[in-house]
Amino acid sequence: MIAGAVVALAIGLMLNALGAGVGATTVDAAARDTPSASSFGIGAAIWVLVSNLVGLAVGGYVAARLSGTSDNTDGTLHGLAVWGTTFLISAVLLGNLVSGIASTATTGASSLLGGAAQGVGSVASAAGQQVANRTSTGTLQSATQGLVDRVQGALIGSGGDPVAMTSDQRKAEIGTLATRRVTDGQLSQQDRDRLNQLVAAEYGISPQDAQARVEQAEQQAAQAAQRAEETARRAADTAASGASIAGFSIFGIMLLGALSAVLGARRGTRDLLTFRSARVV
Repeated sequence: MIAGAVVALAIGLMLNALGAGVGATTVDAAARDTPSASSFGIGAAIWVLVSNLVGLAVGGYVAARLSGTSDNTDGTLHGLAVWGTTFLISAVLLGNLVSGIASTATTGASSLLGGAAQGVGSVASAAGQQVANRTSTGTLQSATQGLVDRVQGALIGSGGDPVAMTSDQRKAEIGTLATRRVTDGQLSQQDRDRLNQLVAAEYGISPQDAQARVEQAEQQAAQAAQRAEETARRAADTAASGASIAGFSIFGIMLLGALSAVLGARRGTRDLLTFRSARVV
């Protein structure tokens, strides 16, 4: 059985290598008759499937023939054993290959990011040194205190007369109301009227124009949320469909492989009458 699995893997690998060589000869960047990517992919998939089926059939034949059995049931079981062993070994080899590629990519990305981080750190260090040389401590404290005062002023002005408020105060309260609209799904009539007043005072427009602008912004936000939901649904449907197709494809490939291995094993099972005649002679 082990010999049959080894033969099946060797033949499959040999035929796949042949297919890769033949496929490479059809690619010519300067020619216009080069197969398209879809045609090339379909042809490669068919070649791989046929190569594996041929390998399994020969492997099943070898396993049954070397076992010396003349029972069809034993031959079928030898073929199934070759099929199972071959697919398990192939899965392990493929898993190791994917793991190696991922490890190599991770190592390269880590090295790249490390080098980039080191370079950014050097640039940041040089820039920080220049800033430290050109900026005094008093200037930094003054700028920081001004920013803090500006934020505090924006927060303190919340709830006052929109006309008497500063631009920062109006923008801060508009942001608060907009956040409440997104999180709660809707605003009360009092909050909506307040938002219209703030927008009108901030942009110097009439209350009617401010209301229309707010309603337009809400409509655009609702449409954007709807589009995002539809995109997410389509992506989920595509992923589910792809997983379903992949699952059915793997099942079909494994079923064909089992049939091929069993047919090869049945072919390699010794004929009972011929076997007895040879022993008598």
